[in-house]
Amino acid sequence: MRNDKENSIVNKTFDFALNIIEFSEELYKINRFSLANQIFKSRTSIGANVREAQNAESKADFIHKIKIAAKEADETERWLLLC
Repeated sequence: MRNDKENSIVNKTFDFALNIIEFSEELYKINRFSLANQIFKSRTSIGANVREAQNAESKADFIHKIKIAAKEADETERWLLLC
């Protein structure tokens, strides 16, 4: 199922991951280690699952991976709201 065309969601999740890395580093500077770790893990998982979906074995597999990415996005939003 891989499609090597330009993919907006892959690009946006990558860019967002870069922003979260920077934000997590700022949280570390103010000793908010737990928040930084949680945000970093949930956020980077979004992009990983979106990328993984690009190589899905079936339509059902693709949907499953995208749904996992959506759950991780919800979790990331929660952690960001706590900040």
